[in-house]
Amino acid sequence: MISISESAQGYFRRLLEQQGGDAVGIRLSAVNPGTPAADARLEFCEASDLDGQEWAVECAGFVLYVDGPSVPYLDAAEIDFVQNATGGQLTIRAPRIKGQAPGEGASLVERVRWLLDSEINPQLAAHRGRVSLEAVDADGVVWLRFGGGCHGCGMADVTLKQGIEKTLRARLPEVREVRDVTDHDSGTDPYISRG
Repeated sequence: MISISESAQGYFRRLLEQQGGDAVGIRLSAVNPGTPAADARLEFCEASDLDGQEWAVECAGFVLYVDGPSVPYLDAAEIDFVQNATGGQLTIRAPRIKGQAPGEGASLVERVRWLLDSEINPQLAAHRGRVSLEAVDADGVVWLRFGGGCHGCGMADVTLKQGIEKTLRARLPEVREVRDVTDHDSGTDPYISRG
């Protein structure tokens, strides 16, 4: 179920009144659901935009149509609008939009990949970098490959040992060590140059 505050409903009603035309409601969908890049999209919709798979949420004076395939990712979402000096801020909190962490029965590979995608790579993106999982061996050694600004970066070793390995070992006790398989000498655009 999606929760829409009264202030958000009033905001949507005003937008629809200003829009005029053939708009029948507001459509909510998840973009790139189940990934770290997931986001919510709101748009006006006309009857011809609806394919019949939508989940209709009746609101005061309008209908919010939730895109059918997006429903599992937007279930339990909260939509609010807060007035401020510059007009206001619409917020959508969708706790399931990026997917859910693998359960206890998931393999170590799945759990490592989830942590890389959901926590570590978003931090590395601030430096134009990323890391991908190459392998996990039977001894709990995780092998990673750096890319983007981390490929050839002079701080890659520190990032690996003080950031990534520390995080993985704290969250996944089966991880004994994290190693880098990247040929850093071939990096073309490092965030911090080596040497």
